[in-house]
Amino acid sequence: MNKWQKLIGTALLFASLAGSAAANVTSFAPPEYLSWLEELKADMLSRGISRQTLDNVFIQDFYHPDPEVVKIDRRQMEFVLTSTDYLNRVVNKRRVDLARRKYRQLYPLLRQIESQYGVPGHYLIAFWGVETNFGANFGGYNTISALMNLAYDRRRPAFFRNELYQALKIIDTWQIDYTKMQGSWAGAMGHFQFMPSTFNAYAVDFNQDGTIDIWHTFEDAAASAANYLRSIGWKAGQPWGIRVSLPWNFDFSKTGRKNRRSIAEWIKLGVKTTANKKLPFNRDWQAAVIIPEGKNGNAYLVLDNFNKIMQWNRSENYALAIATLADYIKSGQPWKSARENPSVRLKTDDIIKVQSFINRLGWFKLDEDGQLGSQTREAVKKVQKEARLPQDGYPDRRLLEKIRNYNPEIGFAVPVPARKLHKRN
Repeated sequence: MNKWQKLIGTALLFASLAGSAAANVTSFAPPEYLSWLEELKADMLSRGISRQTLDNVFIQDFYHPDPEVVKIDRRQMEFVLTSTDYLNRVVNKRRVDLARRKYRQLYPLLRQIESQYGVPGHYLIAFWGVETNFGANFGGYNTISALMNLAYDRRRPAFFRNELYQALKIIDTWQIDYTKMQGSWAGAMGHFQFMPSTFNAYAVDFNQDGTIDIWHTFEDAAASAANYLRSIGWKAGQPWGIRVSLPWNFDFSKTGRKNRRSIAEWIKLGVKTTANKKLPFNRDWQAAVIIPEGKNGNAYLVLDNFNKIMQWNRSENYALAIATLADYIKSGQPWKSARENPSVRLKTDDIIKVQSFINRLGWFKLDEDGQLGSQTREAVKKVQKEARLPQDGYPDRRLLEKIRNYNPEIGFAVPVPARKLHKRN
């Protein structure tokens, strides 16, 4: 065999191996994953996804033994950082300055969108800035690959399986090359990071060029965002809320987004602006008081549109960042770093201790993840009530001390010390 025959033989061998790998891409995945994958394909087919799309997309199995997207899902910074940390990271001076420039540049388009959908442009610019840094960062993950791994994960499989179906539906409808569908770790896409289901339900062809392009056409992307917010109940002409001052004797058990009252009622309870003035809102509007860092942190009175922002991302920290950036864009006030009362800061491990304690009592069934979600805060309020502490739903050092001294027989009560016997001389 001469040199050329050897080279040709080697090339044919590598081609054969490559073809074999392409035909058997599932060889490194465990049996339970392969079984799940076949069931998934059958499910997608039954929902109406074409066989051609399935064959084109699932030429690979997308299996990753240690998926990065799963790790990110468990430690999203909206939920891990304190409210102050998150605000200072997301709403910084550079972003505020750039947001104002973008707002001025795009003002005619934003006014046109607002007239049609009722969503002010400064909110759209705020969403755009927080979601993708004004279009500079759509995310470096393949949408199908990310959704596959999250759908296989045990934390939120039903949600991500449905988003995977919606992504396949986009491919089916618009004949998009799935390898070009790049987005966030969670499958969100385009300028405003639409999840596939949001795209299918609310994306619009605002510039009327015959296609909906939320990746390269800002008009379509911004109008789609406005259409989504209007569709979920955005109230035109109503702000998101305001930072407020609470009276010294305020009942913190009344805090939380579910504890809604009229503005008139909050005024009677002594809630005022930080300038110690009456609340500047219609007295019939419904609102809630939230304290993301407990009774020693900042307090906010939030209206209906704050809850609409939270339907975009279910984090109070995220919603406050959008609201704060939108206010900076509109007001023109100089940026100031958010400041934190040092007494509010707790470590993630401390919060896990509180969650574990509550679970042992059997009062709630919490994820022991160190995140102060709404369920954890409600549970903390119950513990604070039993421990005779202010019921703000925020675990602090006093609560940790109470937990450390908890006695199953007498609860949080302080044990009576045994009487000392003194011998008479």
